[in-house]
Amino acid sequence: MNSDRTCTNDQNLKSHCSTVRRPIFFIALLLLVLSVIIPGTPASGIALDIIPFQSSNQSPLIRILGLPAIGSASVVPTGRFEGTLTSDVTNNFAPDFSATEAIMLDGETYRFNLAVRYGIAPGFQIGIDIPYLADSGGFLDGFIEGFHDTFGLPQGMRKAFPRNRLHYQYSRNGATKVLVQDGSSGIGDIRLSGAWQLYQEGTEAPRAVALHASIKLPTGNSNRLFGSGSTDFALWLTASDDYRLPLGHLTLYGAAGGMALTDGDVLKDQQRNLAAFGSLGLGWSPLQWLALKVQADAHTSFYTGSNLKQVNSGSVQLVSGGTIGFSENTFLDLGVSEDVLVDTAPDVVFHLALRSRF
Repeated sequence: MNSDRTCTNDQNLKSHCSTVRRPIFFIALLLLVLSVIIPGTPASGIALDIIPFQSSNQSPLIRILGLPAIGSASVVPTGRFEGTLTSDVTNNFAPDFSATEAIMLDGETYRFNLAVRYGIAPGFQIGIDIPYLADSGGFLDGFIEGFHDTFGLPQGMRKAFPRNRLHYQYSRNGATKVLVQDGSSGIGDIRLSGAWQLYQEGTEAPRAVALHASIKLPTGNSNRLFGSGSTDFALWLTASDDYRLPLGHLTLYGAAGGMALTDGDVLKDQQRNLAAFGSLGLGWSPLQWLALKVQADAHTSFYTGSNLKQVNSGSVQLVSGGTIGFSENTFLDLGVSEDVLVDTAPDVVFHLALRSRF
């Protein structure tokens, strides 16, 4: 859709504009809820645990698969719940072509995920993730182009295409394999998970290791790229080590694991059935209520039979930001994710996650 088209009485345009406004309304509602729940000044005396960003590759062809956020190296205590409400605003722009293929990933996604974890027994937790996604042309293209111009960064053909449009398309050997051009929203693929505490030191600067497992169910609409149509299983280890410093403390963490995927509905003849993934990160807490974090997430290719890196390539993305502690049990993550291996992950993802234990 051309960027100069506006909402009129035309039904198609009204439907498109409604789709654009709906995610913005959810974001505004989320911010309102945060302002009510969280006190204006962070509490003092918080023992701020540094855990990984709950992030993963949000590219339209990757988000549909069972690639998990790596989670914490420490499981939820017995009899307690941990709830995390995550909001990711993703801007994609990744066009490319070869003699036999063409791809255009241009659009924005607003993803909201409710994750609940429960300590079912000493050293064991179970959980569920329920995502809600909305695709549209968005509103960030102008801001990103201006940012690139201000700092002399390459635009990568951005200015050759209309702003704020939704166009996800992949063609191979003259056949269109993926096509999404109109905005919509809906539930994504629900994930069930569990974790087992393998090791944890009971000291002020603990080391911890947890074994995580998850199964992603095909509950999302694969035609809209809200799901893959496959059932995916993931198994991985997450570990962390904490060091006391003259000013605050430093936490190093990492994860490594693998996935097994059944055949899905999206690029069924090109999808791989095995993949590997991992993360490395560190966080520094100079104040009792503040931590600064940087994290690299990586995975191997999920598809084959393509010369385009948007389809058949491993990926590395970098997430930077931090955590604010508002009480002993309530924390807010703020982060920005960018593609280190260009075009293998979204241009930019703005990440917000509110986490609380009760």
